[in-house]
Amino acid sequence: MKLEELFKEISYEIVNGGDDKGVSAMQTEVKELVNDSRKLQEGCLFLCIRGSNFDGHTKAFEAFSKKAAAIVVEEEVEIPKNTQTVVIRVKDTRYAMAFIAAAFYSHPAKELMTIGITGTKGKTTTTYLVKSMLENAGIQTGLIGTIEMIIGEEHFPASNTTPESLSLQRDFRRMADAGMKAVVMEVSSQALMMHRTQGFLFDMGIFTNIEPDHIGPNEHKDFAEYMHCKGLLFQQCKHGIVNADDEHLPQILKGHTCDLTTFGLGDGADLKAEALAYMHKPGELGVYFDTKGIVNMHAEIAMPGRFSVYNALCAIAVAHRMGCRVEEMEEALKKVRVRGRIEMVKVSDDYT
Repeated sequence: MKLEELFKEISYEIVNGGDDKGVSAMQTEVKELVNDSRKLQEGCLFLCIRGSNFDGHTKAFEAFSKKAAAIVVEEEVEIPKNTQTVVIRVKDTRYAMAFIAAAFYSHPAKELMTIGITGTKGKTTTTYLVKSMLENAGIQTGLIGTIEMIIGEEHFPASNTTPESLSLQRDFRRMADAGMKAVVMEVSSQALMMHRTQGFLFDMGIFTNIEPDHIGPNEHKDFAEYMHCKGLLFQQCKHGIVNADDEHLPQILKGHTCDLTTFGLGDGADLKAEALAYMHKPGELGVYFDTKGIVNMHAEIAMPGRFSVYNALCAIAVAHRMGCRVEEMEEALKKVRVRGRIEMVKVSDDYT
């Protein structure tokens, strides 16, 4: 793919390679995208990423030596001038990488219904609930999260809650090519801060809840920054589904650009749960509840606790927006199980 196709949505400056106007430089063909110097190869585009422990700019000369077609930088790097290797400067290489990756993989998010879930707690469980509901309605759905990535019948171990943009766009492409119609994924505050989910708009963004967490030298400097980063999802999605009961919701939605659906246990939510009751069957614990508002149904989920009701409400709101029938939602909630999340160990029918 030519550089001009990869940089259509990015402001840039050519600092080496091509003619005076940079026209010939942007005609350069790129065979692969690389942000790990150990994977450098001839003809690749190398993105110099500055991390907390390592700066990819220090590997620019190595990229030149291994005949990279182009190098993307934020600052000046030491490579010979007037060579064929194209050097392009951008304001933020992480931000640029997301758009470049989306273009390189032919914008796979446009072929999928993309659903992103953020929050301190409940992200993992809610992704599985959404996947279960959509697939029960015949919508093939990929999953990306803390535990694993799922494409059809294939399961892959996860390295990060939210992959880097290069991996994410490649995963989206694999899902689209495998016939997935939707993808549900966890979106961490770190991922939003580091632009991993730039380059496309989520069709739906979900906010579960927020509590002081992930605050420290290598994460967020304070709770205000943590809330701000969580809220970025609602500037990167078409429709938001949010917890109306969370006291920090106004801060999360500050500057939001999406339409909203609210869920909760209190009055005023678009989707409300009521008549909560604990479920105790032989070998099972869980909760019953009814929903009112945009969906009226009786729900039963084999995961105890009020937090499970909130997670289920998220999934119901998504499934409703995707056109799923009430019967399909009820059935999916009854049978869903999440590995590592309140898994029951059967001893006998008399004990749980």
